[in-house]
Amino acid sequence: MTKITEHIRRANGKTLFSFEIIPPLKGESIQHLFDAIEPLMEFKPPFIDVTYHREEVIDKKHSNGLIEKVSVRKRPGTVGICARIMERFKVDAVPHVICGGFTRDETEDMLVDLHYLGIDNVLVLRGDPEKSAGVFKPREGGHAYASELLQQVMQMNKGILLHQETESYPTSFCAGIAGYPEKHFEAPNMETDFKYLKMKVDMGAEFIVTQMFFDNARYIEFVKKCRQAGILVPIIPGLKPLTTKKQLTVLPRIFHLDLPDELVKAVEECKTDKEVKQVGIEWCIQQCKELIEFGAPVMHFYTMSKSDPVKAIAQAIF
Repeated sequence: MTKITEHIRRANGKTLFSFEIIPPLKGESIQHLFDAIEPLMEFKPPFIDVTYHREEVIDKKHSNGLIEKVSVRKRPGTVGICARIMERFKVDAVPHVICGGFTRDETEDMLVDLHYLGIDNVLVLRGDPEKSAGVFKPREGGHAYASELLQQVMQMNKGILLHQETESYPTSFCAGIAGYPEKHFEAPNMETDFKYLKMKVDMGAEFIVTQMFFDNARYIEFVKKCRQAGILVPIIPGLKPLTTKKQLTVLPRIFHLDLPDELVKAVEECKTDKEVKQVGIEWCIQQCKELIEFGAPVMHFYTMSKSDPVKAIAQAIF
């Protein structure tokens, strides 16, 4: 398996194409996922990200009328999907490894499984809070911060396990972390955000993937400030084309980002979501052209496992 940083180095300045997919809902066929990946393979992605999802608490109604709260994982299978992607498409898979919903021991077991499968790239994230909680709380015995999770990965790279009784061999994970061009919503200010980002790079993170953004000036300024702060690892922009008018309110609420006035006005003038989708594609194409000119190493797309808009963008760019 090739490290993300090595893929970027081998490109010799050429911008690469990659994308993120989400596991299918429990009970669905993996073929639906393959059908979403297939149309994008012509653009030769060197790697594909696979998200990980924590458990959700649902209300299960029994025949006697009582309601029981049950913890379920609606989208399991990240590790298995990564293995299938590597086997079927001959590209590297990058699983997300998250704090939320996992103990340190469960995380170690997952990382061991990934190591056995030859999956050496991971994206280390805190993850989302439980939907009913609103505020992130770690599981008992789990990590509260992405930096703690990253430290566990780095310890394994040194051959240090949680309950080490015998000599263990070091792993070789290339760990990425998240970056926020518009500031993480829980950070008090950008300077604090940069401080912790720099700390994680100093700990051993080798690349950064940004939260989605729609204003390239935010990414460009973010990269410049990172370089000034001594953060020299590759910074991969995360992109998503708008596809529905509803996203004008949904995306800012969920991802805490701003949408440029020009884009908002263009979407509001659309009469159908089909028109919105075309506006979103055209906006993202222009974003990509500017980012490639700036020197971004990869165009990384959040597909939500829907390939049509991203394919249209890639056809215009690559």
